[in-house]
Amino acid sequence: MEIYDLEPKNVWRNFYTLTQTPRPSGHTEKVANLLVDFAQKNGAEAFIDEVGNVIMRKAATPGYENRETAILQAHMDMVPQKTKDSEHNFETDPLQVYIDGEWVKAKGTTLGADNGMGVAAAMAIIEDQTVEHGPIEVLITKDEETGMYGAFGLKAGVLNGKYLLNLDSETEGEITIGCAGGMDVICSMEYQELLVESAGMKAYKISIKGLLGGHSGLEINEGRANANKLMARVLFALVNTKCAWLSSWHGGNMRNAIPRDGEAVILVPEAKEAEMKELVDKCRKTFNAEFADIEKEGVTLELESCDLPSKALPEDIQENLINAVMAAHDGVLRYIPTIPEVVETSSNLAIINVADGKAEISILARSSCDSMKLYLCNSLLSCFSMAGMSVKFEGGYGGWQPNTKSPLVAEMSEVYEKMYGTKPTVQVCHAGLECGIIGVTYPDMDMASFGPTLLSPHTPNERCLIPTVGRFYDYVLEILKNIPEKK
Repeated sequence: MEIYDLEPKNVWRNFYTLTQTPRPSGHTEKVANLLVDFAQKNGAEAFIDEVGNVIMRKAATPGYENRETAILQAHMDMVPQKTKDSEHNFETDPLQVYIDGEWVKAKGTTLGADNGMGVAAAMAIIEDQTVEHGPIEVLITKDEETGMYGAFGLKAGVLNGKYLLNLDSETEGEITIGCAGGMDVICSMEYQELLVESAGMKAYKISIKGLLGGHSGLEINEGRANANKLMARVLFALVNTKCAWLSSWHGGNMRNAIPRDGEAVILVPEAKEAEMKELVDKCRKTFNAEFADIEKEGVTLELESCDLPSKALPEDIQENLINAVMAAHDGVLRYIPTIPEVVETSSNLAIINVADGKAEISILARSSCDSMKLYLCNSLLSCFSMAGMSVKFEGGYGGWQPNTKSPLVAEMSEVYEKMYGTKPTVQVCHAGLECGIIGVTYPDMDMASFGPTLLSPHTPNERCLIPTVGRFYDYVLEILKNIPEKK
């Protein structure tokens, strides 16, 4: 069976179309045009706004004309993560999707169900003329995963709806009513490279790979290994015993994904070669012992000889960089005091690039408490400033503050209980959702987020639980039928 044969077929068929359309963050023009063409062919108004978001409008079905307008909202881009052995090109290649028991997965890459499943559900409603609903608007934003640029660029007056259904949550049976805000912390510097004296020196590439990685909001509390932090520990041991000199260092590639792999090129004095190998082996054993109950596939730490580079970092620069990464906070900083099971403040030491006279480190700080977010960002500023780096804050956005008296959430809870015989879980989450940003532009909008069950988004192990898609879609349809009349 192919995924487009799964039920509900209109949702899975549209999702399959999305998997065959390249749409990594930063490259959404093709999928945006596809969505506009799709909507117009199905009799809906559709256009691309000035920042690249897609807006669709569908008239009410007969008898529902006096209902308030509901907005279905999702984002069109996906996180481009792949395994080390994958040759997939996210800008040109379709995903290789397949069914594995009760799950849909992609071969060697992220699946893009975050947030392709939300987009597919909206597409299914646009094309199905039998669905009962009042006036509908669909907002599909661009580049949510890299900085929520589409939500930030959305202008006032574009949307008319009163109720917004964000289809970007990842556990069926949960309604999210609030989320953390975030800030990108970008640390950079330039340095004068040293010419390498090749006599008596060898070069090695250190690789860390095979880690679980994961969503830096939803899974930051699971204690997963961060490849950048592990590499810093290896380099700290080697540099401080004079076993190695750093030439280059790269790790991670997405701000909101826990880094799964990294590599560094080091110069090694021949007299220190045996000691260097012993230290790397000791690190390998230490990491696997520390993460034995979390990184089930193990921590892969490999060492291989490579061509001798011509340049390396100055001694003070390499020590300052390694020390700063060692000292910088990564992971959970604090849980919400009144909801101790939910993370309040965290950081993800996401990307490191050190080579060719330039060093850049990117960290995503999150918090549902603005003062704690500022404290975390300033602590990172202090840490990397001491290393001689320039630090700037970019892409900041506030949290989505929960409305515990939301009429929409009350109605959604009642509908879910009637359909499935149990109350949904109403919660706040640590992941970033676009509702908070949209709410700044549309402060009177009532919003809630929900979706089918996905696991391990932002990793090549991303998967979607098939039975939850039908429940999720049926729930969307029932909510639309129950949108209140205009007063």
